[in-house]
Amino acid sequence: MRCFSAAASTPARQDGLCAGAVFSLSPPLSLPGLHILAIVFALEVSVGKTNTVVALNNSDVLLPCTFATCIGFQDLVFTWYFNSTELIYHGKIKSKSSEPFLVGRNPRVEFVGSTTGKDNNISIVLKNVDFSDAGKYTCHVKNPKEKNAQHNATIFLTVVQKMVETDNTLTLIIVGVVGGVIGLLVLFMLIKRVVLFIIKKVQDGK
Repeated sequence: MRCFSAAASTPARQDGLCAGAVFSLSPPLSLPGLHILAIVFALEVSVGKTNTVVALNNSDVLLPCTFATCIGFQDLVFTWYFNSTELIYHGKIKSKSSEPFLVGRNPRVEFVGSTTGKDNNISIVLKNVDFSDAGKYTCHVKNPKEKNAQHNATIFLTVVQKMVETDNTLTLIIVGVVGGVIGLLVLFMLIKRVVLFIIKKVQDGK
């Protein structure tokens, strides 16, 4: 998360990035070079670098989610939805100094995050998943301190019977063949240079 300022011609971003967009209000004050400034803040919610998770049938799976804000939060509300309609977790956070408290949840969902540390972690664990749990999970956050700013992020869960191991045999064979060819070429060039050197010495001796 980063805060940044934008020039007067740049509108405030609405894509969830934590932005401190600075722009001029018109008309400016009468003093030369002095303008009235307004700051717009935005909420950012993230599920990490990838939005896909693969889990084994009958296992527990972590669904990660964090949020960030430039101005802090108070009485923040966060929810998790399955396939956009089924509410599986509902929590609230009084302030940065307090941990979230439960409002409601699915019995198979457990909160495993923490909001009093560096990261505002509101991740959950879905226990004993089966194939019917595959689908879209949305982490939604609402921050009253930012005039009820809202943002969400989505993660897709795939449930499999067993993990497929990647067979790297072909890759290793190709790498070995390419390496062997390069080695032979280098050896050929060295032999060629040695032979030419010997021939030159013989001719100089005559």
